[in-house]
This record gives sequence, structure tokens and C-alpha cells, in this order.
Amino acid sequence: MNPTIIIADDHPLVLKGLHDFLIEKKFNVLASAKNGKEALALIKAHTPDIAILDIKMPFLTGLQIAEQCKIDKLATKIVLITFEKDEKTYYDAKAIGIYGYVLKEFALVEIENCISSVIKDKSYFSPELLKFLELHELPENFDLLTNHERGIVKLISQNKTGVEIADLLLISPRTVEKHKSNIIKKLKLERKQNSLLIWAKENSAFFDT
Repeated sequence: MNPTIIIADDHPLVLKGLHDFLIEKKFNVLASAKNGKEALALIKAHTPDIAILDIKMPFLTGLQIAEQCKIDKLATKIVLITFEKDEKTYYDAKAIGIYGYVLKEFALVEIENCISSVIKDKSYFSPELLKFLELHELPENFDLLTNHERGIVKLISQNKTGVEIADLLLISPRTVEKHKSNIIKKLKLERKQNSLLIWAKENSAFFDT
């Protein structure tokens, strides 16, 4: 599915950079806005699948737009991009039902994964944000992993190969592959190439000791 997207940011360079990146990645960007008033008007006019909004904008903030969308019962899913690492803003966003919260310094790295989660009706909050706020909202099914399996996932997030992991843990490469298969099953990941590696990198903040 290629979702329809509207983006809004009052910083022209950020807006252009995000727009160009999404277009390059073949996303269906309907329009962009440079303030909150324009953004809300575009959402009401187009009802895109996703609206990617800066939190701080003239006229209306990203949070105020999200609140208005909720009041008007618009189906558009809101993703916030911001430099703000603020606990109150985070909880306000959660309370409104924001689908995504991406830190600007990681936006181009994370936005694809964020959109992918949102179109599957799953929320996405920057792991770096959760780590910074020391929030321990564990990824779905994380608690099903044993300590040994978590150790393996941490090594995967560090780009270790199956053979390297086997050497480090003094087990056979075949045993590593068996563990990886069990981890994929527990986490309910798609059985496609690198799905575990991608998940491990996205959630690496939860494996730091």
C-alpha cells in the first residue's frame, strides 16, 4: 500500500528535505504546508492516510491539529516530527492518540519505518526519544524473549553475523539460526530477508546495558 501523505513544517529547508526524501522513496505526497492553519485545511480537504507534522508551527501546533482531527473524527493518522525531547509533549501526544513521534535529527533514517508501522495500524515512537526520557514501553512481544535471546538480538543490532555470534556465545552457527527463527516467531515478524536485523536496529535502545 502506498499511503497518501501531507507534510507540514515552518522551516523551509526541513520541509523541502522531507518532501524530496519521500518523493525519492516513491511515497504519494499530496501537498505540503508551512504552518498549522494550512496543514489543517489540507487535511480537511484531502483526508490523507497520514499527516506528518512539525509540533511547533505558527497558528496551530501539530498537537492542536491532531486534537482537531480527533474532534472532527477525521481518519488521518498523525505523525509528529520534532526536536522536542519533552516528557509532557510525549504524554500529550499519547493521550491524543498520535500514531508516530519522530525526532528530527533521525527523521530521514526513521520516517520510512514509521510510515510502515502506521499503515499497519501500529504506533511508532523514536527509540532514541524513549531512551532519552527513560521510558520503558517495551516493543510488542519483547517480554516473550529469554535473556539469552535478547543477548542474541543485541549482537544482531551490532551487525554481528551468525558465525560471529556463535563464536562469541560458544555455540554452533546452526544453534544461532535456530534461536533467530524462534525469536522471529515470538516477535511475529514477517519472514522476509533482514526482518530481524531491521527490528533489532529499530529497538536497539532497549538492549543497551
